Amino acid sequence: MKFQKVMKFGGGCLRDADGFRRAAAVIRREPVPPAVVVSAVSGITDELERGLARAVKNEAGIARTIAALRLQNDRLASGLLSAREIRAEIAAQIGHRLARLERLLRGAALIGEISPYARAHVLSFGERWAALLLAGILREEGADARALESEQIGLAADDVPEGATADLAAFRRAVRKNALGIEAGRFVPVITGFYGLAAGGRLVSFGRNGSDYSAAVVAAALRVSLLEIWKDVDGFMTADPRRVSGAKPVARLSFTEAAELSYFGAKVLHPRALEPIARENGTIWIRHLDRPDRPGTEIAAEGGTAETVLKSVTLNDRIAVLRVSGPGVGFRPGVIGDIGRSLAERNVNILSVITAQTAINILVAEEDARRARRILRSVRRGVVTRVDLETNLALVAAVGEGLSSERGLAARVFAAVAGNGVNVEMISSGASSAAAYFLVRKADALPAVRALHAEFFETRAGRPRALRCS
Repeated sequence: MKFQKVMKFGGGCLRDADGFRRAAAVIRREPVPPAVVVSAVSGITDELERGLARAVKNEAGIARTIAALRLQNDRLASGLLSAREIRAEIAAQIGHRLARLERLLRGAALIGEISPYARAHVLSFGERWAALLLAGILREEGADARALESEQIGLAADDVPEGATADLAAFRRAVRKNALGIEAGRFVPVITGFYGLAAGGRLVSFGRNGSDYSAAVVAAALRVSLLEIWKDVDGFMTADPRRVSGAKPVARLSFTEAAELSYFGAKVLHPRALEPIARENGTIWIRHLDRPDRPGTEIAAEGGTAETVLKSVTLNDRIAVLRVSGPGVGFRPGVIGDIGRSLAERNVNILSVITAQTAINILVAEEDARRARRILRSVRRGVVTRVDLETNLALVAAVGEGLSSERGLAARVFAAVAGNGVNVEMISSGASSAAAYFLVRKADALPAVRALHAEFFETRAGRPRALRCS
């Protein structure tokens, strides 16, 4: 019987033995066995990052890294698996992968650096161990489950070591030819997220938190229209519940709305996970593993109706603005193109661009800002005369389909913000009709978000929220 859904489990769900058991219970209650994709256990990728940094500096730190990872995996296995034969088998496979990891780290220590490809390989071990452990508990509970690494299923990707893009056509061909018969759905494959293989077999990663994307690619390759992503949150919310006490779950979003929320700072879903499912006209559900009976958030082609045009308000306080100044930079042909190429060649992503006659404001991630400033100082000498950096800013985004066409909405947004004493530094409606954003001082970001949430999502006595007309 072919698969009817793909289920992906995040690292926050697989934080301990109980989390693995809950994931196994959710999988086993499915009437048709699903395909499964896993992230690394919470904290493992960070430990691998630290271990890599230690190894490059000093070979003596490698033993400490391997010991810490062995202890964490041994504790998980012993707390999770009671069948002696299965536990011994899983322990041996974990040990084999630890030995491979140690060889990679010693190679990095020997040359004093690590290539992006080797780095991706090192960081992939968290997903490998998680797949083994989840398949182990499923087998112990009577399911026919097998841990499968991306190499075994031919998850093809382009030759970009970090932030690769899957080659879906090649992956589909590999799935059809796979000797394990994955496509037939005769067993539960527990597949590693995060990475794929470039031509020639070099391992490449889909980027940090890229396992959501892996799951979407697996679903598309298997031609499964339903992807469930199980996390330790209820789905998308009207605001970050850690910052806004009245935040409520969002029942349904369009792909565009979910993409904009993910892009502008909501950490619920990797933004690249949407494209493979949208292309297949499928559906994504975000579900809470600890509360499996709650509906979560459905993401599909149409976002459905809501009481307000706005679906959610989010903020990103890890951004910076580079103000590129010079006579006529805003209208001279090719200046923005030169800026974009110069930054892209050095792996700096531009979040947004706001132009004026004598300045171009470029939004980048805060961690990229100083490097980007150095790069831009060499662009178009004589045209670009100055590059200023502003880091004390945060981006506030309002997201909802039809946002730009709703009469009077902008006035309500800025009246709510101004009414709380917040000064807006820059405004942009962006390239999407489903998002509008503005920049404020970091200290004003949370008051701005709370003001917008109160205006659009919290009922006030004597003042109902504006209803959507469409």
